[in-house]
Amino acid sequence: MSIYLIISAILLQISLVFSLYKQLQMLQQNSYFPKRYLKWVNDSYINELTVFSFGFCLNSFLFLADLGYICIALCALLLFFRILSAVRTRKKSIKKLEFTARVKRFVALSLVIIVAFTALLVVFRADKTGKYIFTLIGLFGFISPLFVLLVRYLTAPVEKLISLYYINDAKKILRKNPRLKVIGITGSFGKTTTKFILSRILSEKFNTVCTPKSFNTPMGVVRTVRETIKPSTEIFICEMGAKRRGDIKEICDIVRPDLGIITSVGAQHLDTFKSVDNVFKTKFELADAVNKKSGKTYIFTDCEDIASRYDRSDKSLIAVGEGSKYSVKNIKRGSLGASFDLVLDGTVIPVTTKLLGLHSISDILVACSLAADLGVSPEEIRVAVASLKPFEHRLELKNSVGGSLLIDDAYNSNPVGCLEAVRTLGTFDNMKKVIITPGLIELGDKEYEANFALGLEAAKFCDIIILVGLNRSKPMTDALDSVGFDKDKTFVAPSFAAAMKIYSEFADQGTVVLLENDLPDNYLN
Repeated sequence: MSIYLIISAILLQISLVFSLYKQLQMLQQNSYFPKRYLKWVNDSYINELTVFSFGFCLNSFLFLADLGYICIALCALLLFFRILSAVRTRKKSIKKLEFTARVKRFVALSLVIIVAFTALLVVFRADKTGKYIFTLIGLFGFISPLFVLLVRYLTAPVEKLISLYYINDAKKILRKNPRLKVIGITGSFGKTTTKFILSRILSEKFNTVCTPKSFNTPMGVVRTVRETIKPSTEIFICEMGAKRRGDIKEICDIVRPDLGIITSVGAQHLDTFKSVDNVFKTKFELADAVNKKSGKTYIFTDCEDIASRYDRSDKSLIAVGEGSKYSVKNIKRGSLGASFDLVLDGTVIPVTTKLLGLHSISDILVACSLAADLGVSPEEIRVAVASLKPFEHRLELKNSVGGSLLIDDAYNSNPVGCLEAVRTLGTFDNMKKVIITPGLIELGDKEYEANFALGLEAAKFCDIIILVGLNRSKPMTDALDSVGFDKDKTFVAPSFAAAMKIYSEFADQGTVVLLENDLPDNYLN
């Protein structure tokens, strides 16, 4: 084997290192699930993969023809492209690769394999084995998703053992604190906001800890327990997320909740759940776990998909909403918040809040219902609700370009919440109203319908509509066309950066813009 081909192999290996950033970023954003990662490859990386596959075939032909110097040129071109791509990805990504301990282990094993391949090629360069090694280097070098999947499967046993150690450690911490009361919160939407509301209210009376941000996976919960639960902690509020049957049960088996809140059930993650019935059964895995400890689960029965399915004879389920002993009345809301009366088992508490949107009132109600039953006084509830601040990226009001106002609802990705966010935008009277959105995701065969409905709602309240994603925007543009929305006031941008550039051209002090659902990079196309 000529020195040209060895140099080509080294260039391929270096290019593979630069390719790992994008590939690992997408693997991480897809929760390290191979099927979801491959879906991203098929949906968003197929063009590059086709070109690289052709490059592998060409490289193999040049290798067989012993045209090593042309191989070097081809591999150098690939390296140049991947360096530029890695820099661009790091600079422009919405959600950058987080260099967690898992990612570092992944990178370490990748480098070991790459160095091993190169060493073996040098050792066997004069042998037939060297040809096979070069072919393998070429295959992984050009078609990097194959290499990423190889390392993913090789690291899986180690990751499982590490996870098991952390889980057992978290269980020990919880067992050592018998006074600790664990409250689980789940739902198709509203769970994160409800968690923070409940944490603020309970903090008036108890030493309270909750999972931060959107930490709602088993390992996110375990990390919270290991880092924040102290002997003095009285309440641990645990958000629980799910994308398939058994996910909530897995978290419940770790924390063993005493009380629960189910905020909602709806069309969310239907690409994995397949049906709303499966969503319902999964969310109510929390109620099953709480019932085993003779606890109560508070469910928001104004949610139609809960009201039509739950067992009314189950005394462990506490109904919250209209017609129950926990409800709200006299709602008055505007662009700066709302005032209303909480009715908690006969006690009426007038409250005000700076939180926007009707769904925020629902979240406050269910949180206050549980808090009142734990002994938090009406005055403590009133003060806590009044002090609530908008949560990060959830109808959060900010200043924006040109002196305009921004309603940051970037973390909202459910059909009900998105429609309510648009209606909240409509409460800003005498202002030019703009929406920037890529629409909704992970709704299976209901995705087109939900995005069409979002487009119709935007047409009712918005003066200017900026859609993100050349392909993703079709359901919403179809909706806008169906009602004759002004095409001169409709824009389609390939990215959020491009959308903000469009917006900046007409933003002023009389403009308010709603940023609705800021999708991660693996969904933008």
